[in-house]
Amino acid sequence: MLKPELFIDSSTGKGRGVFTNMAIKADTIIEVAPVIVMSKQDRQSLDQTLLHDYIFEWGKLKDKCCMALGLVPMYNHSYKSNCEYFMDFEEDTIAVKTVRNIKKGEELTINYNGDWNDPAKLWFEVSKAKNGQ
Repeated sequence: MLKPELFIDSSTGKGRGVFTNMAIKADTIIEVAPVIVMSKQDRQSLDQTLLHDYIFEWGKLKDKCCMALGLVPMYNHSYKSNCEYFMDFEEDTIAVKTVRNIKKGEELTINYNGDWNDPAKLWFEVSKAKNGQ
């Protein structure tokens, strides 16, 4: 499931990102994407590639990893994101939901730490442009 109003476009200072061409209300699920689940050994190999920045830890014990399909890999990070994501380990999906009202043309962001407002430092340097502040 993917809302038709979402699209990929250039994001200043961040490459590409996910945007909306219409307003979206808070608490709206905007995407439910399937994932490809991989082993801990696969994760070690993927960590040596560009895909390192696009995979998620997976499983209740975080003993696996996954690659999300759909637009999920394209959401940029913000420490105070306007969306959050939820992992369903039984259905092998990731859902993205808005945490506040979104304006037409606004970029949709997630917090790579998992919680929409988690300030924990990431594995890469986050500039103010990348942080949405």
